[in-house]
Amino acid sequence: MLDLKLVRDHPEMVLRMLEGRGQDTGALARFNELDLRRRTLLREVEELKAKRNAASDQVARLKKEGRVPEELIAENRELSQAIKRLDPEVAKVEDDERQLLSGIPNLFDDSVPVGDEGQNREVRRWGVPPEFPFEPKNHWELGEALGLMDFARASKISGSRFVVLYGALSRLNRALIDFMLDLHTLGHGYREVWPPALINSQSLYGTGQLPKFAEDGFKIENSDLWLAPTAEVPLTNLFRNEILEPGEVPVSVTAYTPCFRAEAGAAGRDTRGMIRMHQFDKVELVKVTRPEDSMEALEALTRDAEEVLRGLGLAYRVVLLSSGDMGFSSAKTYDLEVWLPGAGAYREISSCSCFTDFQARRAGIRFRREKGAKPEFAHTLNGSGLAVGRTMVAILENYQNADGSITVPEALRPRLGGLTAIGVPS
Repeated sequence: MLDLKLVRDHPEMVLRMLEGRGQDTGALARFNELDLRRRTLLREVEELKAKRNAASDQVARLKKEGRVPEELIAENRELSQAIKRLDPEVAKVEDDERQLLSGIPNLFDDSVPVGDEGQNREVRRWGVPPEFPFEPKNHWELGEALGLMDFARASKISGSRFVVLYGALSRLNRALIDFMLDLHTLGHGYREVWPPALINSQSLYGTGQLPKFAEDGFKIENSDLWLAPTAEVPLTNLFRNEILEPGEVPVSVTAYTPCFRAEAGAAGRDTRGMIRMHQFDKVELVKVTRPEDSMEALEALTRDAEEVLRGLGLAYRVVLLSSGDMGFSSAKTYDLEVWLPGAGAYREISSCSCFTDFQARRAGIRFRREKGAKPEFAHTLNGSGLAVGRTMVAILENYQNADGSITVPEALRPRLGGLTAIGVPS
């Protein structure tokens, strides 16, 4: 959430942000109308209180003189009743302002290119996409031919956008999770967490998924619990409504969780294969930092995610997203895009973002610079380190062989009992 004072004092800055994101500016106009109404009401209340105070002083003075000013007492009573009638109206306007503010996205950093998806800027590439002496296949063709990837039975169990993995692919999925967590904890210094997969509405509000993106979630009927869309939510909300003391910041935590998304806004996209699923596995990275350190922390977090792809020998590129292509809460985002031979294109496998104090204001995450100092809002960051299913997709397509088998990346072989290749199609 944006700072209320910033929106009130610098509406032109918010207007530029909304225009840069390609967002409707009507919310800002509505906010300004509400704020004008709030100021008008407060002025009325203050004037009534001044009159009541003056009348009260006069009543007290006259009583000391032995007189009972019935008219003034009645007037004072009417003023108090008028104030009492206005107080709920002021509270309602202020609540409407907060609700409206919760739907306004974050300001984007000055380094972010302004525009739509066409203005996204490639920052760097690593690795060389493999060349094949045969026509490379898509991952679902490979997995189904091996008898290890089953969309038909998953559909019978749950519906579309689910998959069942068998044997070596199930083991590969588990090995990838283990590989990523070990790299981030032992190599990059993150603290591993095992969080709940069911989360409440306040947690989703804190990270910005609610109220704006409720249709993308899976809510548990007759409860205030939702299936976690990403470990970003429980990891960030570990610190909700807390003040981190000196020495507790920066925070770096990581977790594996299954993730659940309705994909309400993605109808008709990536309907084949494992790219866009209702249930998928992900290892998440979350940082909480001081404001002045957050952009440097974003670079470090992005490099940490990149190390997974490098360790697996997968060619990728880093893309700085434009203002119109970033997420609602983000101030700056890098996407990691891995090369997929089956698609003949780079596809997103991780999104690494700095949210400045946007999530921290919603979630009440503060810190002290020194003992006894006034608390300040922290900055939060997160990134996929990585999406496990999409990493499997990349391995299947980049390490495929002419006979349909899959070479196992060297980094994963010790976790698969020395296995060097998966299958020969049946």
